[in-house]
Amino acid sequence: MKPYEVLLNGNKLWAADKISEDPDYFDRLAHLQTPEFLWIGCSDSRVPANEITGTQPGEIFVHRNIANLVINNDVNLLSVLDYAVNHLKVRHIIVCGHYGCGGIKAAITNHDFKAVLNMWLRSIKDVYRIHRAELDSVNDEEKRSDRLTELNVQEQVFNLAKTSIVQRAWKQEQRPDLHGWVYGLKDGLIKPVFEMKAGTHIDELYEYDDL
Repeated sequence: MKPYEVLLNGNKLWAADKISEDPDYFDRLAHLQTPEFLWIGCSDSRVPANEITGTQPGEIFVHRNIANLVINNDVNLLSVLDYAVNHLKVRHIIVCGHYGCGGIKAAITNHDFKAVLNMWLRSIKDVYRIHRAELDSVNDEEKRSDRLTELNVQEQVFNLAKTSIVQRAWKQEQRPDLHGWVYGLKDGLIKPVFEMKAGTHIDELYEYDDL
């Protein structure tokens, strides 16, 4: 059996199990999507949003990329954000990183990962530069990487707050709250590290006054 055929067979078994437990499961799911959460996570295969939060399909709207970045010209991310905030009306947006992230570790090095990855990882290097004094004071390499993971999540939450999409929803509907979490691969637990309530003031340079 070819590797991809294992996935197809697994899908058949999963679908059959769902139907045996609840004959109307897929019919109901096909006609309803009312998630309360937008999850912006890492593409790492070890961090599946539904599984680590114990939620079912339909409960979390998900976007994933390398190192869970919120970049102001990423049309993919912004289209997901727009749809989640303005059409699905999510009440919470979660940026979830994870300890042991390969993107974080790569960004700390001076290795050339070629054009596309270099461009992407530079956003993480910018986070390091902002917090250089704190990070350079951490001698243990793993602890420095873990702290950069936390600070990266924090900066991505700030990047969400800088968007007109979020600020307009804050002004008009007092939602969504923004959350920064980090998942531990070693213990399976999520650590909240940062939070911004709807309407939180950020640097006035980024605040729109005519929404």
